[in-house]
Amino acid sequence: VIPPPLIHIESYSEDSISFSLKMTTNIKVSGYVVNIYWTFDAHRQEKRTLIIEGEKSIQKVANLTAHTPYEISAWAKTELGDSPLSFAHVVTSGTRPASPSLKAKAINQTAVECSWTGPRNVVYGIFYATSFLELYRSPHNTTTTSHNMTVIVQRDEQYLFLV
Repeated sequence: VIPPPLIHIESYSEDSISFSLKMTTNIKVSGYVVNIYWTFDAHRQEKRTLIIEGEKSIQKVANLTAHTPYEISAWAKTELGDSPLSFAHVVTSGTRPASPSLKAKAINQTAVECSWTGPRNVVYGIFYATSFLELYRSPHNTTTTSHNMTVIVQRDEQYLFLV
């Protein structure tokens, strides 16, 4: 039986997590697949996937959000097949930024001007869809460091926006 890998949180800060991966077996490991999950708003779960080569690994994941719960799941790729999943949970330190206040205004039938308030020198994600289900599962999205953006949409549709 292939055991799951051990995930050890080495350290964390306001915007990063460092963790190590190792196996407690003599089975040859060729690498790991790691998924990092967090919830954006109540409607959108985000994921970042890392493909890691080699047997032992210490990884640092940056560009995270302060005071946010993250779930790390990992499995090992071995000569005998994939291992079961293992999980670790961590909450980044610091104070979570306030949610931006979004205003969306139709410019014409296919363009919407989105503007919002919030801190400078951060990356904002703009998510939009024609239903709550689509907004949760597979929204259109783009990123920017500014506080406004014109989004091109399909005509004759109503859209929901998140920033």
